[in-house]
Amino acid sequence: MARSDLLMSLVKAATAGDRAMVRKTVEALAAEERAKKHMVLAEQLEKHIQSNGTPPRAEVLPIRGPSQPEVLVEITPRKTLSDIVLTAGNRQLVEEFVQEHHRSDLLRSYNLRPRNRILLTGSPGNGKTSLAEALANAIMVPLVVARYDALITSFLGETASRLRRLFEYSHTRQCVLFFDEFDTLGKERGDIHETGEIKRVVSSLLLQIDDLPSHVTVVCATNHPELLDRAVWRRFQIRMELDSPSTGQIEEFLASLASRMNLKLGAQLRTVARRLTGANFSEVEDFMTDVARSYVLSLPSGDATSILTGKLQRWKSRSGAQAANRPKQKR
Repeated sequence: MARSDLLMSLVKAATAGDRAMVRKTVEALAAEERAKKHMVLAEQLEKHIQSNGTPPRAEVLPIRGPSQPEVLVEITPRKTLSDIVLTAGNRQLVEEFVQEHHRSDLLRSYNLRPRNRILLTGSPGNGKTSLAEALANAIMVPLVVARYDALITSFLGETASRLRRLFEYSHTRQCVLFFDEFDTLGKERGDIHETGEIKRVVSSLLLQIDDLPSHVTVVCATNHPELLDRAVWRRFQIRMELDSPSTGQIEEFLASLASRMNLKLGAQLRTVARRLTGANFSEVEDFMTDVARSYVLSLPSGDATSILTGKLQRWKSRSGAQAANRPKQKR
């Protein structure tokens, strides 16, 4: 049985003649039934929303056909929010987002919707992709990842068409739709070096984001926020910058990794964190995975402390070599 709040929303929209809201509510009903594995009912709702009582949408093309590449990958999320180290401000934003989606029925009863558009910015390796996966895990929906190698083509109009298919596919599914390297699609339209095709793609993208129902969360990540079109920014209700970790955040992350990897390092973590200052979260995880790998291979007589000391020495040498090879800035 569908939730009473969705039924009430459907009745209100129908009596008010709000055809757009009728469509969005039926899409939400179909998404809930699909999540419950009621596939026949979900497909019937999707079929009727295309042909009855609402303005006709463009035909919903299959996400993949005989000659069409797969434009998405659907992932069952495994990372959790406890795996992610965030600043206090970002943690609060995340907790508010999760609460809104867990209590979306209450919000809908007051004619409100949970926020569902998130922009993540920051340098590579600081957890943007991991956070998208953890958000999907927290609200208990799959993570749908856009594949640019299949989305973007050199044929006029084909990129926008494939992008539309991707959004149409997600409309009747509860999911987190994730675009990494979002500046690839959301480029500034005022750039004189860009073609008319990419400008049409950006315009189509903005319309599709505006039309997303609240049960679909779109998370976009970019390392180059300065390249995004100015109109892109206002589409996102939540914007988070994921900075490089401080020494304290590295220590917190190390403790979490050590616990998951069953490494007993104790008070040494503070020293390790100081030595790894300047690394991003991805590099810290790679370092700890390397320690764990060597420790397991050295069992039963392995000594985690001595292994850690050796790895730190190599890290220092590697960091020094990287610094020496960086191009010098002109003054």
